[in-house]
Amino acid sequence: MATTTVSDTPVPAPTEHTHHGAGRVLTVSTIGFTLMFAVWLQFGVLGLPIRKEFGLSDVQLAWITALAVLNGSIWRLPMGILADRWGGRRVFFWMLLLTAIPAYLISTASNYAMLLLYAFLVGFAGNSFSVGIAWVSAWWPQRRQGLALGIFGAGNVGASVTKLIGPTLIAMVPVAGLLGGVIPGGWRFVAVLYSVLLVIMAIVLWFVAPKHDHKPAQGRPMKELLAPLKQMRVWRFSLYYVVVFGAYVALAAWLPKYYMDVYDLSLGDAAHLTALFIFPASLLRPVGGWVSDRVGARKVMYLTFSVMLVACGILMMPYGFIVLQHADGTTSEVLPWSVNVWLFTVLVVIIGCAMGIGKAAVYKHIPEYFPNDVGAVGGLVGSLGALGGFFLPLLFAYVASFTGMAQSTFFVLFIFVAWAAIWMHITVVRVLHKASPELGDKFEHEGADIDSQVAETGGHEQPATVGSAPRP
Repeated sequence: MATTTVSDTPVPAPTEHTHHGAGRVLTVSTIGFTLMFAVWLQFGVLGLPIRKEFGLSDVQLAWITALAVLNGSIWRLPMGILADRWGGRRVFFWMLLLTAIPAYLISTASNYAMLLLYAFLVGFAGNSFSVGIAWVSAWWPQRRQGLALGIFGAGNVGASVTKLIGPTLIAMVPVAGLLGGVIPGGWRFVAVLYSVLLVIMAIVLWFVAPKHDHKPAQGRPMKELLAPLKQMRVWRFSLYYVVVFGAYVALAAWLPKYYMDVYDLSLGDAAHLTALFIFPASLLRPVGGWVSDRVGARKVMYLTFSVMLVACGILMMPYGFIVLQHADGTTSEVLPWSVNVWLFTVLVVIIGCAMGIGKAAVYKHIPEYFPNDVGAVGGLVGSLGALGGFFLPLLFAYVASFTGMAQSTFFVLFIFVAWAAIWMHITVVRVLHKASPELGDKFEHEGADIDSQVAETGGHEQPATVGSAPRP
């Protein structure tokens, strides 16, 4: 009976040359994803005039955003598989056209129920990530996939598009609309504009992208495509992505409120400071891919988790001081602690930089281990990561309510980062011990004293020869 061996060694890439037309695929997919990401998270800005017009509570408004995020997460696995089977060009084209319909319908909403429905439907735009990842991976060789996927993933910057243009458009276009009301005004104009841009993008993609497409999963049975999902490694990658992407989505929505509550800033100032977090968390993704191509994704993930743990560890400390009771009955306050708005912003931006680099490193792992199943594996990892953007804000709110401290937001994030970092390190140690079991109980190699060797060689330590270990 045949047996299947699961190895911790990355699978060799099926091809090492860049296909003709790969640049066009990367360009149109990145622009299309940026637009779809902007549509997906548009309620971060549109929600404010919507709340005023419909008289919504904060909870009701939160559900509009949550439903859009939810629907942008749950279909990533099947859409990634479809891209691998049918080709990314065809799937991305139809996604753009289908998303344009609810994008326009948002402008016609006349009650809260309609808003919930259309917000859920337009959230489908978020699933374009797994389609683009599968499409780009099929066209680029493994040695350059880190950079290519990083450039594509920089489309996350779409989260700030509505924040930058939305308020201006809402103010410029009168509520009565244009052309006698044919084109609605106010916040509804933004929804109409997005629907038109989605149709235009679909046409551009169809005619610019190469007509022939790569379909790594064509003809393969569904059972075979889903088989990699049984590996624990896939779920570990998913946790990594919750930390670097799910938390990014959560903080992008949560930070304006944090700035307003803790530092008493205006909404405009809070939005601009939040943008300082969003941009590096998106635009540094290509850098993360480039570095991962050269030094390895594992080293990049160690750096990412370390930086996030330090920054979150500082930000989660509650503000206050220690009161000392003296023998004479007097008291004194010592060791006061607080983080001013500028230090807070610097640390949040550092977290954003780590997230941007880490997002690329996570997806560098996937085509290395699953070169023929990027759609399925990337879809699941992306789906679970995006769901982090759905449940993390809820955790932030509940923990803050329970503790009475806004800083508990970063305690929640610290716990998730620590969980991912520990799991990754345990896996790495196990793999290294499996490769060299004779070193399992050793602090250093047996033989001559290392310090003596260093002295005898003029201060240069001679490395011992150890069998290479597979990557976890």
